[in-house]
Amino acid sequence: MEVALGLASLTLAKLLRFSGLVSSRDELKVKKMEEKALEVYDVIRSIRDPEKPNTLEELEVVTENCVEVQELGEDEYLIVIKFSPTVPHCSLATLIGLCLQVKLQRCLPFKHKLEIYISEGTHSTEEDINKQINDKERVAAAMENPNLREIVEQCVTEPDD
Repeated sequence: MEVALGLASLTLAKLLRFSGLVSSRDELKVKKMEEKALEVYDVIRSIRDPEKPNTLEELEVVTENCVEVQELGEDEYLIVIKFSPTVPHCSLATLIGLCLQVKLQRCLPFKHKLEIYISEGTHSTEEDINKQINDKERVAAAMENPNLREIVEQCVTEPDD
């Protein structure tokens, strides 16, 4: 499915360029944002689920399509991630969001603003959780809790670290 979407995207980009509706500069910018999104995805795909032995990628909590990157300025980006908990009443959705925050803050080599959301309609309390995981003070307070910090570390640490 992802291969088909990629081919469709490439075909559309070529069609627009040849029609003159999109310049090659715009196409380069789009390609750069797609590359940044893949870079972000590569960072988050290996995060482990807090209660299962699987990664978020294996459980399809995160996919390549859940990451969007927009340029804010020169070498500064807005990263938007929309993840999907495995069940609508997932009690660990906030913790998964915290793991995403922590891993990206640590691992991304470029300046960025981060927004993390639960995909619309995939959780019963998504609005409340979205507010929590995007509140810098709440994230900092959560990481001061030694028990929570230990769980986050277990989830974000690479297997061979």
